[in-house]
Order: sequence, then C-alpha cells, then structure tokens
Amino acid sequence: MPATATAAATKPVEPASLPARAAERLGDTVEEKKDVLAELVDLLALERIEENLFRGPSQDLGWGTVFGGQVLGQALSAAAQTVPSDRLVHSLHAYFLRPGMVDRPVVYDVDRIRDGRSFTTRRVVAIQKGRPIFNMSASFQGEEPGLEHQAEMPAVPDPETLKSEQELARPFHDRIPEKMRERMYGDRPIEARPVDPINPFDPQPHPPLRMTWYRAARPLPDDPALHRYLLAYASDFGLLTTALRPHGVSWVERRMQVASLDHAMYFHRPLRVDAWLLHVMESPSASGARGLVRGQWFDREGRLVASTVQEGLIRRWQAPKPAGAPTGVAEA
Repeated sequence: MPATATAAATKPVEPASLPARAAERLGDTVEEKKDVLAELVDLLALERIEENLFRGPSQDLGWGTVFGGQVLGQALSAAAQTVPSDRLVHSLHAYFLRPGMVDRPVVYDVDRIRDGRSFTTRRVVAIQKGRPIFNMSASFQGEEPGLEHQAEMPAVPDPETLKSEQELARPFHDRIPEKMRERMYGDRPIEARPVDPINPFDPQPHPPLRMTWYRAARPLPDDPALHRYLLAYASDFGLLTTALRPHGVSWVERRMQVASLDHAMYFHRPLRVDAWLLHVMESPSASGARGLVRGQWFDREGRLVASTVQEGLIRRWQAPKPAGAPTGVAEA
C-alpha cells in the first residue's frame, strides 16, 4: 500500500488548496491592480453555500452562452475542494447538456461517491434555474511511482517567434461581431500563439491538425491544483474547430452549428500554466453530425503533461441560419 494512501486513511487531511487562496496570493506575483488573470482565478474560486454545494459567477465572452471551459474549470474546482490536498485530479469525463446562461451564476452539486485508499472519486452536476447544464466525474490520486513512457512532442517553432491570436485577428476587426471585439482584442488571462493559423473568414481545406502554444499572462502561485483548474479552462479553446479544417469551413459562418458535447482530460505529469504549453490537436473522424478531436499537452522540455478528448456537434445548414436559430446543445 502506498505511503500516501496510508496517511490519507489514518488521519484527516486539509481539503485541496482553493483558487481563492491563490487569488489572495496573486498580488505577490503580479501588479497590485486586479487584472484579467486575477479575475479568472476568482472565477474559479467558487462560493461554498453548503457542505457539498458551490456557486460560481458566469463569464460572458461574447458568444451569448457560457464558455465550456468555464464550467469545466469551476466543476473541477468544486470537486477538488472536497478532496484531501495530497490527491490531485488525474482524469475527468464530462458532458455538456444545455447551454449556460451568462447572466446567472452556476451552482455545483458535488457527490462524494468514493474515498478509497489510493483514489478519490467525485461526481459534479452544474445547475442553472433548477436544471442540469453539465455533469462530470473526476478521479483523484496521490503521488505514486510507476512505469514511464510517453508520445514524442512534434518539432514546432518557439512561441516567441509566433504572433498572438490578437495580432492575427487585427486584419478582421470590422468582421468580428461587436460583442466579441473587447475579448478578442483586450488583455487575456491566457495567451494563445497558433503555430498554423488559418483565416476564419476565408477557410481553405487543411489537414485535421492544429497546434497552439498557451501560457498564463502572469506568474502564478505554486499551487498544483490551481494550475490544473486553469488547464481545464484552457483545454476547450479551439479544440472542436480542428474537425472543421479538412472541410474548408469555419465556426464563424452563420450556417454552421458547432457545440461541445463531451470532454475528457487526463493529467499525466506535474505542469505549470504560467509556462508555455503546446496543445497538439488532431481530428481522426467526423460523421453523423459529430466530430472527434484528440489533444496532447506538452511543456517546453517535451514532457507530455496532459491529454484531451472531445466530441462535438457539427451541423451545416443548407442556408444561413436566421436570427434566433438554434446554436447550442439545448436545441440539438
């Protein structure tokens, strides 16, 4: 029996460190004024309203519905706050059930379904207006030695040599919906630098492969749980759009309906979101109005730190969608 399991079984352990604690310490590593990264950390902190109930604010990124990464990160935060601090998430499996409303908070109901000697399992349901919009199962494990091997990181340009998404979007300023411009061109909590960008307003067929470097805008506290919440948040950025590339279509087209259906993550090794991480995304299949995308997260030393898998709804209308037409999972 691993030593960590014995310790967890014989004495109480403090819950996993909360993002709120990290937010309090963020002033030690960034400017004193509250910036977008501190706002994101606060977004993931959550308010405990009962023993297993948490509430988090919603973020409006200009899409009209809650960003899936927000619900992923908040749900993982809620689950981790009920788990001993010596156990970190190693996998999560989630389903997006309904679009989230940006003008209402989200309540997270955590079910403590298993506390084992080596693993801890939690189930989380995200609720708005009394209805579930998302559910997730997550498994946590203490540090333990074992066999080691991994996939090889592809050769790509260094992030310092690439343009940010804001820079790449400047030529399209007038074509970007007004509600999205502030987020598109303003400061971002997590910077993105695509290795192989395409023009979303004139997409041409490309192989189903997409690679992007990501890094938090400022240094973060040494809180392993916080870095995993933030990676869960970032893991939904552009993942599903990889499945559109072979078809020469873009999510900005009015006749496209694109929405995440499910999401899985596996955390393999220690990671830091305030250091550059490369997300390598590839889509092996699209059929039946769905697309499948797999991703691998590498640090700059070439270590595989996490993996992602997502399936999403991809519908192409014969004519442009009229105003008010279905856009999300709720009408699927």
